[in-house]
Amino acid sequence: MKKTFALLALLVLVSTMALACAPKAKFQCTDKIGCVDIGPNEPIRIAYSMVVSGGDASLGTDTKRGVEIAIEDRKGELLGHKIEFFGEDDLCNAEGGQTAAQKLSADPKLLAVIGTNCSSAARPAIPIYCKAGIAMVSPSNTAPDLTDPNRPAEYFCYLRSCHNDKVQGARMAEFAWEKGFKRAATCHDGSIYADQLQQVFAERFKELGGEITAQEAVGPDDTDMKPMLTRVAATKPEFFYYPIFIKAGGQITKQAKEVPGMENVQLAGADGIFSPDFLRAAGDAALGMLWSSPDFSAFAGGYQEFLAKHEAKYGEKPLAPFHAHAYDAANMIFAAIEKVAVKDPDGTLHIGRQALIDALFATKDFKGLTGNLTCNPYGDCADPKIAVYQCVNADPDSWNPGADPDSNPKKIWP
Repeated sequence: MKKTFALLALLVLVSTMALACAPKAKFQCTDKIGCVDIGPNEPIRIAYSMVVSGGDASLGTDTKRGVEIAIEDRKGELLGHKIEFFGEDDLCNAEGGQTAAQKLSADPKLLAVIGTNCSSAARPAIPIYCKAGIAMVSPSNTAPDLTDPNRPAEYFCYLRSCHNDKVQGARMAEFAWEKGFKRAATCHDGSIYADQLQQVFAERFKELGGEITAQEAVGPDDTDMKPMLTRVAATKPEFFYYPIFIKAGGQITKQAKEVPGMENVQLAGADGIFSPDFLRAAGDAALGMLWSSPDFSAFAGGYQEFLAKHEAKYGEKPLAPFHAHAYDAANMIFAAIEKVAVKDPDGTLHIGRQALIDALFATKDFKGLTGNLTCNPYGDCADPKIAVYQCVNADPDSWNPGADPDSNPKKIWP
């Protein structure tokens, strides 16, 4: 009997050792839109699609730097692999967004794209990335239609870490009404962002009891704004909201005070021109200008540390409003990759494309610089906080937005 038990014990031991030494089954991809396999010495590839040239380059440079700092905070690595960050200039327009998407989506190893900056560039780009199974998280697209419950099914891979302009437009309207303005006009530049934002502002302002006297439009490259400003002046507004971009925004601001009837009208823009580059474009005419933009004073505690890293790395303060949103977008992607990646003993990673997208949409109470981010089924993930700022010094070198008495622009609401 003892011999029998000993023999059985030996057989169990041998079987256990055999199982332990047997090669593991080769990974089989069951993801419905495929997997990305990253070899032991290969990098994890993350791309950007941002505007990094031309009159609106500060917007893209600002967000690109936010991602770079997020990568540095992880010492440039994720799951034992180097993070490779590269990208394309999408020029902040539809053609550029489409061209960038076609180039980037051809990369079979690309996992995710951070971008675009401009909603006009996003609209044609999103279906291209989604068709390729590439997750896309924007740090600064704010047009409401991109995350509308009725958005196209081909937008399934798209999310954003920034606010929805349904929030921003309404907040600016509430500020204007609260401050006693009863008549307002708007202007957009044909972009999705500007058109939808001014419309949200107009609708909310009318709900509150205000009158919208005019809703005008210009081209993003227009230089003679006086005909449009003359039409606006004829309607006698008290408040003029033009949530456009820097090139056209600077021209409107410089020329507004030269048009009879506009001398005492309060000028106001939004986050698309919230930059020291706007002060350079507008000059002294920017003094007294208002902006709606993210409320930096309401960001999480780590934001001050981020600012210190930014100034140490780049030798200047952030250039536009969405650097922290880009930092959060990058870290959302990194966390989702860590959640879904399957790692072989030799370090090879297998990442399901749909699994990665699903993990991003499952983001809940993510502790970001901009707040606690939770994604809804349509891709809105932000913890939106909007403030109104005023230009108290037209010198671009004085740019230091905040709530302190010495800040410029200075937060004046709420």
